[in-house]
Amino acid sequence: MRSTVTEDGETVYVSETEGDRGSKGPFLVAYESQDSDRRYGWFCTNCESLDNAMDTMGRIRCNQCENFRKPTEWDAAHE
Repeated sequence: MRSTVTEDGETVYVSETEGDRGSKGPFLVAYESQDSDRRYGWFCTNCESLDNAMDTMGRIRCNQCENFRKPTEWDAAHE
């Protein structure tokens, strides 16, 4: 895992092996500690940002570069 620093000055650890595909680059899982006990959030590899949002359907969107992951859950009733 590699470390990176948040805007608040916290060190988080980005897994190079866990993540999901995005429209512009993968989203990797970020943890609060190296032992992967607590998940911090997602790391956008396209712009190297931790500023990402996930909705209840599992969509991830980077607030910096608009990288996007499609929903992991799908409800056909909303189509």
